[in-house]
Amino acid sequence: MSVSIAVAAKHANIAPSTVWSSGPALEAEARPGFELSGVVMHFAAERQIYAEGDDARSFYKVVSGVVRTCRFLSDGRRQIDGFHMEGDVFGFEAGADHRLSAEAVSECTVIAYRRRGLESMVFHDDRLGNWFFSHAMTSLAAAREHSLLLGRGSAAQKIAAFLQEIAQREGSDNTIELPMSRQDIADYLGLTIETVSRTLSQLERDGTIALPTARRVLLKDRRALRSMTV
Repeated sequence: MSVSIAVAAKHANIAPSTVWSSGPALEAEARPGFELSGVVMHFAAERQIYAEGDDARSFYKVVSGVVRTCRFLSDGRRQIDGFHMEGDVFGFEAGADHRLSAEAVSECTVIAYRRRGLESMVFHDDRLGNWFFSHAMTSLAAAREHSLLLGRGSAAQKIAAFLQEIAQREGSDNTIELPMSRQDIADYLGLTIETVSRTLSQLERDGTIALPTARRVLLKDRRALRSMTV
């Protein structure tokens, strides 16, 4: 998956034993699973969850909404590393600090899990150890796919691949909803916002896609999209 989103957590059924919240987010996590203590946190769109260089005391699971992880370069440009959606885990670091910033793309709810004592828990719980290994492998695969996506030759190839990945993520054959902005897409694909908009418009003129709204994309010719990425 080139949208750099760890999907292992969605199937690992991690549930916190202690949360401070109410409503659907708490119910969604009240399932049998690993006994990890977590705190439910709510963020408005465009709010920062943590900054690059902050102490990595916690890692996070998305309950609802979308989160982006990114880095701001010395010249002011932003490089988005990944989009994290429901069930995905982000912010788990090998070192003591966060290598990237994390921000809410849309209004979102996440659960923060403390790293303290986690090594001991992994040592004593094979299921937890296996889950973290799976998460690490999934993250490596996502990083590799994103690297391949950035290396594609043309903007059209990058956009076509991106739309197919989002469709796969949403489980849709025809219509996808883009939670991220054109600028987000540009910063993820290493393009300018003008190039993203121009390429989408060209794909629409070609009859490959339709754009009923700025965030809704109808995939009219999946075969043509696939042929662009082979």
